[in-house]
Order: sequence, then structure tokens, then C-alpha cells
Amino acid sequence: MTTQEEELEVWIDQDLCTGDGICAQYAPEVFELDIDGLAYVKNADDELLQDKGATTPVPLTLLNDVRDSANECPGDCIHVRRVADKVEVFGPDAE
Repeated sequence: MTTQEEELEVWIDQDLCTGDGICAQYAPEVFELDIDGLAYVKNADDELLQDKGATTPVPLTLLNDVRDSANECPGDCIHVRRVADKVEVFGPDAE
């Protein structure tokens, strides 16, 4: 499990995204659906990051919402990992 001091980042695999928007409901500060109907992460300036594999930091205040997004995502496409070693802590590849 992750400790609160660890920096985490999140990314979405758009190839698996089903466009349900559950992530944007849980954490609209981090996720947004684009015009193509797929979810993307946003940076701290609220800009959509559309590059494949783009990551954004997970603010500690939103960790529970981002974790719930990863757990509830029907497409299993949300990946939350530690910045230090790139180990996935929430999402389909988490241990």
C-alpha cells in the first residue's frame, strides 16, 4: 500500500477507455471527457493532456477520489503509480 508521503501520478489508457465518465464524476479536477468521448487527465492548470501515456500528479487531497475512479472504472484503464519507482498502486496492474 502507499504512504501519504509518496508522490503519485495517474494516467489513462485511452485504448481501453469506455467513455463512461465515472472518473470525471469522482475527480473532475483530475479527469475530463474530451470531444472524442474518451477520458484524459488534466494538469494543475486544468489543461487536458492528450498525449498517449500523459501523466499528472495526484494531489493528496484527491487521492481517495482518484483511487475510487481507478477501482470503479469499467474499462480498467486508470493507472495510479508511484513517481519514484513507477510501481502501480491502484488500477488494473496494481499488486
